[in-house]
Parts: sequence; C-alpha cells; structure tokens
Amino acid sequence: MNRKTQLRQESILSRLRATQREWRVEELAVVLKVGSLTIRRDLAALEASGAILRTHGGCIQAGRAVLETAYHQRVAHNFELKRAIGREAARTIMPGATLLINDGSTTFHLAAHLGDRAPLNVYTNSIAMIGELCRFPRIALYILGGRYQEDGHFLGGQLTERVLENLEFDLVFLGADAINPSGQCLTLDAEVARTTQIMLRRGRRKVLLADHTKIGAPGNAAYGSLTDFDLWITTSGRGGEIRKQFRKMTTIKEVKR
Repeated sequence: MNRKTQLRQESILSRLRATQREWRVEELAVVLKVGSLTIRRDLAALEASGAILRTHGGCIQAGRAVLETAYHQRVAHNFELKRAIGREAARTIMPGATLLINDGSTTFHLAAHLGDRAPLNVYTNSIAMIGELCRFPRIALYILGGRYQEDGHFLGGQLTERVLENLEFDLVFLGADAINPSGQCLTLDAEVARTTQIMLRRGRRKVLLADHTKIGAPGNAAYGSLTDFDLWITTSGRGGEIRKQFRKMTTIKEVKR
C-alpha cells in the first residue's frame, strides 16, 4: 500500500470513529477529493482487514452501532478545522507528561493524535474519548468520576469537581463554545463552566483549543479568559481586528487545515 492510500484510509477511519455514523461513498469521495471507485477500493480493503462494515452505499465502523448523537454532530462539525488543531496540539506534548483533556468536540481530535507522543498519563471526563485513547498501549488512561451526561458523553458535577481539586497536571487542554470580544471563554452551561474553571486552575500549562468560528459564537457562562491560557491553538479566518487585541492576552498559534 502506498503512503497516499494509507493516509486516505486512515482519514476514513478517523471520520467513522469521530462521528459514530454511516458514511456514504459519495460523501467520502467529496471530502477526500477522489473518485467513488477509489473510495470503494479503500472500503473493500478496510472491510477485509476487519476495520469497517460495509452498508448499502457506504460503511460504518466495525463493532459500533450507528449512533449520531448531538455530541458526535459537534465533533463532525468543522471536522477538518478541529483535526488540524488536534494535530498541532499533540506536537506541543513531551513524552512522559501528565495531561488533562476536557470533554469538548475539538479536544476529541487531540485524543486521536496522541499515539506518537506516548508514554503519557491522560486524565479526562470524556466517555467519548475512551475509544480513541485505549487504542494506544503506552497511554495510561484515567477517567474522572462523576454524573454521566448522555447528550455530551461526559462525566460532570460535584464528584468530578472534588476529584479535580486533588490533582495537578503538566498540561491542561480545554475547549470553548464561544470567545467573546472581551476575550472571555464561555460554555453554554453554567455547571460545565464551573467544572472547566476548576480544570483551568489545575494545570501548570494551559492550552485552549478552539477554531476561529468560536469567536463571537453563542455562549452564556464564562469559565475564564484568554489571559488564563499560555497558548491558544486556533485556525485562520475571520476576526482579524479583534485578534490583534487577543494577541495581547495570550500567545496564539494559527494552523491551516
């Protein structure tokens, strides 16, 4: 198998794991910019290896039900932007580090790129990330306890907060639902904001993972500010003027998808 084919098939598997739904041949052909016949050859090879199950006109990940939840829709939204951020974030990690990764849809894409950075100790409250992280044998995975939130596939609440208060991390990676013009980082839920605020305090180095579409997006509960972060990994796009102000608040690394 040549490198180009290998990368394309890895990209197919990445989408299946992230979105937890069926992908049609035509969809894959469009996003991967190849013909339908090429995709069908890839699917035949992946099926032969046991990685996928073929459906009428498409495929699903082997061993998984087709379950498209609100969380997986968020993971799939702006997929290429989030994957580029996750890939860049992984490059900032040194082997042997202890990480905390919260349950965001962008931080999910960091989990998918940690295999080459092992050995690592990774703590998370995300149930959705377990399948990604357990693929890597040299990553010690710790799940923070708490109340299960079905829509977001994460654990939260007072138990999670009490556990966090007794831990410290080399690196904390957090997402945000929105970043307002004042540089505040917001979520859509006050309880999530409280837990995220505690996470922010527990890291020696804090990294924000949020693409450019989060600038000015809806959010009503602030958990911190850009000044609380050592680094913000984002994507190039709108908000050129306001970014000048943001650069006074933290270091910004822009990546291309």
